[in-house]
Amino acid sequence: MYTAIKAIYENGQIIFQEQPPTTKKTNVIVMFIKDEPENVENQHKGTSPERQPGSLLRLGAAQNKTYNIPDDFNDPLDDLKEYME
Repeated sequence: MYTAIKAIYENGQIIFQEQPPTTKKTNVIVMFIKDEPENVENQHKGTSPERQPGSLLRLGAAQNKTYNIPDDFNDPLDDLKEYME
């Protein structure tokens, strides 16, 4: 099982921004993401929103937005006519 949590690497130490899912000795994989220095500083100071378990912040960005779906959205595609016959 893989679980991703946010952390900051600074001065040779990894500082978790979220609670790890276990306190037992566990193998981990550390990925370094290239980020702008000011973004890293803001995250470290706690200015980023707190993540709630079971939620995805990126999905909240679509809230209160309307999307226009064309009337022929569910119609068969011409590219697949031969396959459908």
